[in-house]
Amino acid sequence: MKNILNILFLLIVTASFGQQKQLRDSIIAFQKHINEEYADAKTSPLLPKDLKKFKSLEFYPINEKLIIKAKFVRTPDEKPFEMPTSTDRKPIYVKYGEAHFSIAGKPYKLNIFQSQDLKKIEKYKNSLFLPFTDLTSGVESYGGGRYIDLQIPAGDEILIDFNQSYNPYCAYNHKYSCPIPPQENDLKVEIIAGVKKFKK
Repeated sequence: MKNILNILFLLIVTASFGQQKQLRDSIIAFQKHINEEYADAKTSPLLPKDLKKFKSLEFYPINEKLIIKAKFVRTPDEKPFEMPTSTDRKPIYVKYGEAHFSIAGKPYKLNIFQSQDLKKIEKYKNSLFLPFTDLTSGVESYGGGRYIDLQIPAGDEILIDFNQSYNPYCAYNHKYSCPIPPQENDLKVEIIAGVKKFKK
C-alpha cells in the first residue's frame, strides 16, 4: 500500500512539474514571438527611429503566481457596444463573459470581450479580448493598460496568464487606434508580469 501511495505521489509531482515547464515554455515562446514581430520592419509597430536600435522589449521576470485558473462565467445576453479607443474609431465588441479569481487571497473580476468583426474571420472566430489596467499602469507598465489574447474555453474555467500581457500598439506609435480598457477592468493590485512600459 505504501509503495502504491509513493508511486501516486511521484506521478502527481511529475505531472505538476511537466505542466509547470509547459507553461514556462509557452511564456518564453510568447516573448520570443513578440520580439521577432517588433524587430521586423514589415510587422513592427515601432517608429523607424526606435526600430533602428530595437533589441528586445522589457519584460517582468516570469511570475508563476500570475498564471491563474479563473472561474469563467458566460454572459450570453449582453448587447454589442462601441468600445472607446485612442482615436475616433469605435469598434463593436460584446461582453462575452467574466473571469473570477483571487490574487494573494483577494477576489477580483475581469470582463472578457469578443470583437464582432474578428469573430467573422475563421482564424479568429474563437478569439477573446481581455484589456485591463492595474496599479503598475503609468508607473512600470504602459499607462493606457495592457491586453491579453484568450480563446473561448470549453468549460467553466479559463487560464489567464498575465505573463503574456502586452502593450497596445499605441504605446509605441501614436498613429494606431487602440481600445481603452473599461473602468470595470481596473485591477486594484500590481500585476508584476508581462511587458513593461516601452523606454524610448
